[in-house]
Amino acid sequence: MKSYSKYKPSGIPWLGDVPVHWEVKKVKHVAQHTTGWTPPTGNASAYEGDNLWANIGDLGARVISETQNRISDEAARLAGIIPSPAGSLLFSFKLSVGQVSIAGVPLYTNEAIATFLPTDEYAIGWAFYAFPAFIPENSAVNIYGARLLNQQRINDASLVVPTIAEQHAITDYLDTETTRIEKLIREKESLIRLLDEARRSFVSDLLSGDSLPGSPSGNEWVPHLPTGWQLKRLKHLAQVRSGIAKGKNTEGKETVELPYLRVANVQDGHLDLDEISTIKVDSNTVERFSLQAGDVLMNEGGDFDKLGRGALWSGEISPCLHQNHVFAVRPVEDDLSEWLAAVTLTRYAKFYFMNNAKQSTNLASVSQGNVKELPVLLPPKNVRDELLARTRDEARALTNLIAHTKNEICLLQELRAVTITDAVTGKIQVS
Repeated sequence: MKSYSKYKPSGIPWLGDVPVHWEVKKVKHVAQHTTGWTPPTGNASAYEGDNLWANIGDLGARVISETQNRISDEAARLAGIIPSPAGSLLFSFKLSVGQVSIAGVPLYTNEAIATFLPTDEYAIGWAFYAFPAFIPENSAVNIYGARLLNQQRINDASLVVPTIAEQHAITDYLDTETTRIEKLIREKESLIRLLDEARRSFVSDLLSGDSLPGSPSGNEWVPHLPTGWQLKRLKHLAQVRSGIAKGKNTEGKETVELPYLRVANVQDGHLDLDEISTIKVDSNTVERFSLQAGDVLMNEGGDFDKLGRGALWSGEISPCLHQNHVFAVRPVEDDLSEWLAAVTLTRYAKFYFMNNAKQSTNLASVSQGNVKELPVLLPPKNVRDELLARTRDEARALTNLIAHTKNEICLLQELRAVTITDAVTGKIQVS
């Protein structure tokens, strides 16, 4: 798309020049906002009403017409708050700074959300794209590198404001372009799920030996025992070690702060080490909760898809601890590590964990005792090595495809961000 014919300095250091007829204004001169409210901790009755109540986790979708949380009429009355009307822009200014949604129905919000009310002076659709591009630039940054906004910083943030007609044109253009890009992203994400399922299915079929001759095992989870294979319980092959619990009182003790693995770090068949948390622990407990190369990590639970999820630890970080929601399975023989990690991908292991877990509405957890009783098919070492080599080759090909697809998603996300920025800052002329 072409640029505008004339530009002028914006006076905003990070922005540069803007179309000559666009105005540079502070947010407070364009739109007014209110903030939400959260009932006091322990006031359970405040959450028993029928009124929709949005928090930061609800933001992200273009339009919000439903929330999981509610507040009561009485709580809202005592707090002196009113719902944000339909058509309002909801803007997160704490934690996930700049997340936005448009209220599809009247709803209340928590104290971390600023509500910009709809008026005839600006287009809410344009604000949906423009405000996240400009307002966070006025945020403070704490010692952890996180952005922080307050009401004053929101009001004093600078915007470049096109005419109302151009605002509507920009909105229409970005609605079309972002919808197209987001559709492509969803298709790529669907492809990743299919590739991941193909990988798991291939490993499961291979490691279960279902196509091999054998006999009934007498075990409900592993009914077929291939000839020459053994069926053993995990406790006879490895130690199952629990991790460290957060919130331990370390007052008066010599402590050290170390990295530790959480459920989110243990994915299905691989580790995600992009974000590693740290924990302050009693120095005397470090050896007890430290991971060793060759440990197989298994998740205690969480959402159903996280139950029993496992991966091999190869000493990527040293020292490194693991929390109590991640079991460290330490084989008695070193050459069992890769096999036990691969077993966590099999259908029989998944079914075992699902059926032996304590379950609530959306969560499940498996006990250390049940993990120890996991049935494990164990072929002779030469067969085991051959099967693992085949799984590595297949996994490598599928992993490369998944990595390539993830890279395409990143590029599409960057394209979406650049498309929005170019349109709302006047780098391209939208007509």
